Amino acid sequence: MLIETHNLEKEYQGRTSDIKVLKGFNLRIRAGESVAIVGVSGVGKTTLLHIMGALDYPTKGDVIFQGRILSRMQEDELAHFRNRTMGFVFQFHHLLPEFTALENVMMPLLIQGVSKKTAMEKARSLLERLHLENRLSNSTGDLSGGEQQRVAVARALVCEPLILFADEPTGNLDRRNAADLHKLLMELNQEKGITLLVVTHDWGFANMMSRRVEIVNGRAEERE
Repeated sequence: MLIETHNLEKEYQGRTSDIKVLKGFNLRIRAGESVAIVGVSGVGKTTLLHIMGALDYPTKGDVIFQGRILSRMQEDELAHFRNRTMGFVFQFHHLLPEFTALENVMMPLLIQGVSKKTAMEKARSLLERLHLENRLSNSTGDLSGGEQQRVAVARALVCEPLILFADEPTGNLDRRNAADLHKLLMELNQEKGITLLVVTHDWGFANMMSRRVEIVNGRAEERE
């Protein structure tokens, strides 16, 4: 088992009462699976992804990654662990505008302490795989929306994570670019065995995954 949740609960303080989003959420994901998290707006999809990716903490319950309980790790240990095992792609690309496409993708490797030469070689190779070989030296502001999101995908994958978390990764793309990115993510899952956990409203994309899990009343329900 790669990652699993045990009785996750998450509460937020409202003006008049606490709002419970997750209510005993249990999910188990094996290495190499592709899983879509679906559900209506506000049901807790992004909250779940952030907790499973150790970007937020549950009110109760545990996230266990390869047998390790994430909430028991110290902040610096957890940051190091995330950098080496997890990749993240969000609806907004969150690229650094003062750097080129190549530099943005190199950044996670440089944070790991990888040499600049090796980081450049790995980033270049991945960007070429994503058909961006002619955009390496462009600033991110000069790229189209589809190109920016492909750079974000490259940045998420450059450290060769065990799992890629994606939160509505094509939400701001037109239909053609969205379809291209859907295809790319599935190819990476099938060719490289990267586990995918994707939050999406797009049932067409969700149906490409090996599993679909809907959040209903704060709990997980498997869908055909």
